Amino acid sequence: MKGDGFMSIPKSQNITWHERTISTADLEQLHNHRGTTIWFTGLSASGKSTLANGVAAELHKQGISTIVLDGDNIRHGLNKDLGFSPQDRTENIRRIGEVAKLFTSAAVINLTAFISPYRSDRQLARDLQPDKFIEVFCDTSLDTCEERDPKGIYKKARSGEIKEFTGIDAPYEAPENPELRLDTGEMTIDECISKIIGYLGDRGII
Repeated sequence: MKGDGFMSIPKSQNITWHERTISTADLEQLHNHRGTTIWFTGLSASGKSTLANGVAAELHKQGISTIVLDGDNIRHGLNKDLGFSPQDRTENIRRIGEVAKLFTSAAVINLTAFISPYRSDRQLARDLQPDKFIEVFCDTSLDTCEERDPKGIYKKARSGEIKEFTGIDAPYEAPENPELRLDTGEMTIDECISKIIGYLGDRGII
């Protein structure tokens, strides 16, 4: 379970929302596809980044505007001030949810690859754009993820070198009703990509 409380976010004062001259509908007509957020969640090494980049590459071939928001990359810049406490994890996902919404409003298909271990945080991200949010659960076993361990971080977590590591000494709350559930331990990358592309077509996004 998450720790009590959330990061305190100061409220801005004396601000006014300005409507854009060019609407999301205008941009979707220009791009000839809808904007949406594809939110990949799962344990470390479950295939989130690989799938996000694979889907983006396939969409790019079709002339579709995409961007991949990767967990590690975001922590190099936008969220470099955040650690891995429950409160910081919540703030990490809150910020990404807002960024993802901005890209969606620009008619870009954005693919986020974050462990995002807490259901409540993922729900907050979904609530920002409920009609344009697709949750993809990389439902891959801990054993398979540990066998892969491309960064060697599971080994460090098991030895105690890394603390609060999801799946070892920090919880992962699996999605209960994701739009797509993919086991990258059983399915090939190409099979997973094909399923996601097919889903986007079925939804009329592309």
